[in-house]
Amino acid sequence: MPRRLDILSGGAAQGLVGRLQADFERKHDCRIGGSFGAVGLMKDKLVAGEPCDVLILSDALIKGLVAEGRADASSVQALGGVKTGVAVKQGRAAVAIRNVDDLRALLASAPAIYFPDPVKATAGIHFQKVLQALGLADDASRLRTFPNGATAMAALAQAPEPDAVGCTQVTEILITQGVRLTGLLPAPHELTTVYTAAVVKGAREPELARALVAALAAPEAADVRRECGFE
Repeated sequence: MPRRLDILSGGAAQGLVGRLQADFERKHDCRIGGSFGAVGLMKDKLVAGEPCDVLILSDALIKGLVAEGRADASSVQALGGVKTGVAVKQGRAAVAIRNVDDLRALLASAPAIYFPDPVKATAGIHFQKVLQALGLADDASRLRTFPNGATAMAALAQAPEPDAVGCTQVTEILITQGVRLTGLLPAPHELTTVYTAAVVKGAREPELARALVAALAAPEAADVRRECGFE
């Protein structure tokens, strides 16, 4: 029976893992399983004892888990930065977001705004603050929140409102059929999150886990990382 490698990953890395998974599984005669979602929730799963060999979380969370003795410091590899973007439904004309006024106008006119968990998800936490700064956080009837960016974008793709918009990390927008990236959050509200991979202390498959981290961060995978939205 093939070995199993379990990962707990932020949703931002789902597309990257998916692109490399088949080749890695074939090369190492293994199967990759696990969960993708809000980074805070993934940390909670690890702390609660869910099986995990590899973590892919925000750099800040990985550093904290290393300090707590939950992740192997010698295995840590940065995968790159991911910007936070704005999405519209596929088929809608692109909307330029050149500055804060453009962003405010787009969000103010949207009948519904889709974004990830404002408590556990990196992009959701940040975007909730953006809405507050723009004076748009009080109209709860327009706000649609979901456990992570991928589910938020999937819901946007199926939204009945043709002019609905969404916000999450660009990696999650790019992998979702039915939505398109229309722009990035402008200054001073821009957000770039660095994602980092690490092997869990006490991993059941430590060498295999190190091989996966190396494959994700390898120079040979640089083009794939860029195509998936990593910088």
